[in-house]
Amino acid sequence: MADELVKVAEDSTRSGFFLISGTALATIIMAIASILIGRFLGPELYGQYALALVVPQLLFLITDFGINQGIIKYAAGHRAKGEEDQAARIIQHGTLFRILIGTAVSATTFALADLFAVFINRPNLTPYIRIVSLSIIFQVMFTTANSAFVGLDKTEYNALTKNIQAVAKAILSVTLVLLGFGVAGALIGYVGGYVIASIIAVGILFFKIAKPSRGIFKDSLAQNLKTLTRYGFPLYISVLLTGFLPLYQNLLLAYFTTDVDIGNFKAATNFIALISIVSMSITTALLPAFSKLNSSTTDKIKPFFKLANKYTCLLIVPTTTLIILYSREIVQIIYGSTFQSASLFLAIYSLLYFLVAMGYLNLTSLFNGLGETRITLKITLVNCLTFTVLSPLLTLTFNVPGLIVASLISNTIATSYASHIARKNFKIEFATSSIAKIYLISATSSILPLLMLHFTSLPELLNVAIGGILYLFTYTTLTPLTRIVTMSELQMVTRITRKIPSLTFIVKPLLKYQQRLLCAKVET
Repeated sequence: MADELVKVAEDSTRSGFFLISGTALATIIMAIASILIGRFLGPELYGQYALALVVPQLLFLITDFGINQGIIKYAAGHRAKGEEDQAARIIQHGTLFRILIGTAVSATTFALADLFAVFINRPNLTPYIRIVSLSIIFQVMFTTANSAFVGLDKTEYNALTKNIQAVAKAILSVTLVLLGFGVAGALIGYVGGYVIASIIAVGILFFKIAKPSRGIFKDSLAQNLKTLTRYGFPLYISVLLTGFLPLYQNLLLAYFTTDVDIGNFKAATNFIALISIVSMSITTALLPAFSKLNSSTTDKIKPFFKLANKYTCLLIVPTTTLIILYSREIVQIIYGSTFQSASLFLAIYSLLYFLVAMGYLNLTSLFNGLGETRITLKITLVNCLTFTVLSPLLTLTFNVPGLIVASLISNTIATSYASHIARKNFKIEFATSSIAKIYLISATSSILPLLMLHFTSLPELLNVAIGGILYLFTYTTLTPLTRIVTMSELQMVTRITRKIPSLTFIVKPLLKYQQRLLCAKVET
């Protein structure tokens, strides 16, 4: 059992490394582009840019049908059994189905752009919505290919194509805005990034990794689509409901706030992407991991989930704390003084990720990996219904902060429900003592940076740099001393990271430092 868990952990770590590193670089590139676009356009036009993306991004969700999650699960499952040809077939069939649906949705969005613009209370955005509607078909190709890369444990290609998309979008968007095309130029760059990256991603997938085999249109086509949609349909409904929330948020903002408020909110959510780099990569990497484990017994699922959730907390909690701590300085450095409310929005919004201790990021991967997609749907319903009821009243009363608080409350209730189901139905356990120590250490590590912020008048950039280093040094020193990480876990992490030379180069000094501290603690 231990060897199988280590093997799954190795695969998950490799996948997670490429997903995190690739997504991190892509996010940094896109963040720089977004900052430049935000600065050049200003809060009002940047708010229009954000609103123009709302409807096409929502309608893109219609194209999914749960196919992407199904491709990850079944490609990983067939590959674990040595059924490479069947894994390739299920990818081919899922991709073909999504492209057909994506083409229809893209054409419909383009034709009805004027109605959608009225729907979001911005009739002047019709031409912008038409521009973005062209991205839907290419976004379908891009996301499906990247899901296949994850299912086939080829996440290095996922990282590569994400960075190609980010670079292409950044160059095109910023250049067109500088040339005077304004919001339209930024949106054309958005579309162009997906066009370039999707062609490359699909080319890599079908000409290098999952080459089409003969007989693609035989009986297996209908059977594979049935398998994918049966597994994925509850997830599809969940995706639609989840996708409804940003649209609903933007509708409330459009009716109750100004374009300037929306621009500030968009700027704040751009920084949340820093946490999302880690969170989404962890969630994506854990889905095939849980799919590979034997779901008929709990002797493997329970320890793996417990370990995964603890290490997710080790990464997410300090990252969230740092962003909240330096929210004002970060916004001032990046966007300047014109985005006056963004730092407050950022600090409140970041509190969402403190729910990680309850399984906020890992429970959906657990349920989906075990095939329990109906549970994921129920959790999504709880979240959506709660938010739908609370958000109008809170937004009307407290503006944008009220909207964010409504989201925090709804996610807290949904995560509590998910945690209850995991404990009751699957006997899942949480490393409660270790997780409590992680939160305590994160708070303790904030003392020196807070004192520096209060008693010094250094420039924002120096405050963030010096305070961040102090925080991370304190955090990495206290973690082994409080026995959050055991010697056996540290040895397992060391063994796993040896499989990835570049990761070993980064992590090795930290592991050695923590091992010395841990050994010193054991001796005393």
